[in-house]
Amino acid sequence: MNHLNGNVVLLPLAGRSSPQDSTVGSNAVEQGHGDEELLDAYSHAVVSVVEKVGTAVVAIGVKNRLPFRRTSNTGAGSGVIITPDGFVLTNHHVVAEADKVEVRLTDGRNYQAKIIGTDPPTDLALIRAEAADLPIAELGDSAKLRVGQLAIAIGNPLGFQSTVSTGVISALGRALRSQSGRLIENVIQTDIALNPGNSGGPLVDSHSRVVGINTAMIAMAQGISFAVPIDSAKWVVGELLTRGKVRRAYLGIIAQSRPISRRLQRYLGERADTAVEVLSLANDGPAHRAGVCQGDVIVALNGAPVATVDDIHRTLTHWSSGTPVTLTVVSRGAKREIKVTPDEE
Repeated sequence: MNHLNGNVVLLPLAGRSSPQDSTVGSNAVEQGHGDEELLDAYSHAVVSVVEKVGTAVVAIGVKNRLPFRRTSNTGAGSGVIITPDGFVLTNHHVVAEADKVEVRLTDGRNYQAKIIGTDPPTDLALIRAEAADLPIAELGDSAKLRVGQLAIAIGNPLGFQSTVSTGVISALGRALRSQSGRLIENVIQTDIALNPGNSGGPLVDSHSRVVGINTAMIAMAQGISFAVPIDSAKWVVGELLTRGKVRRAYLGIIAQSRPISRRLQRYLGERADTAVEVLSLANDGPAHRAGVCQGDVIVALNGAPVATVDDIHRTLTHWSSGTPVTLTVVSRGAKREIKVTPDEE
């Protein structure tokens, strides 16, 4: 019995086949060989990736000393070695507030590590193991990813070291809110099964290049997991290596999205249904110094419409502090433009 396209096909019994029947049987056998070849190719791709990248994936153990107690919390995650002298890329939430960090290689070697820097808005961190001549993983280009292509995750879920999971890229360009409240842009969605302990491990393509850092899964959901794109990680690593932190422009406002009336939309000539209302300002912060007031409604930034606080964050993420931005605000029914020179966050 063979199943083709959901239909049941009964093959003739031996000794009762006609020449036509033999052809059908031959085609089925050829189809079977084709399936085996496809499986072999798929398996070969995964095995090849694991052999090349697996040795550069580490298990990360952390200890956090509890205040006012003699005990400590322990945690675990994954990471990937990106330089031979011990720099390891992982998640911020894996090593956040850790008093002690240790990395373990697949060959059993253990090294103490120190935190070089973390970036909560992207949930990324860079640590360094006290070692040299370590195996490394090649970093790829996440901008070239396509929906449907093979993706492989390597990590240490639930403490099981060097575990491999496979799937496909389910979607690109997702936005995921980090623990800091900011949106992580261009997040990669996959159908790979991730579990606690996978965090910080690499998402790898079929050419053995790291294209993302696994960061989150949705509780109670099957086949939905996320990774920070490696292009974002490269930028974060550069900032952490050169400055120890990621620089972002800072306006010094606390704000929220609010609906705007049709009348105000016509007055502004805007199509957006919402804008950003300033709830409070940091004392002597950039916006306060420039004359922004509590209750002002920000409708545009550098001429681009602003509908949510995330729109402001997107612009400021790669904006140089010290370079003025122009806020278009509505204050007491009048529209005005205010130049604000952001500070460094």
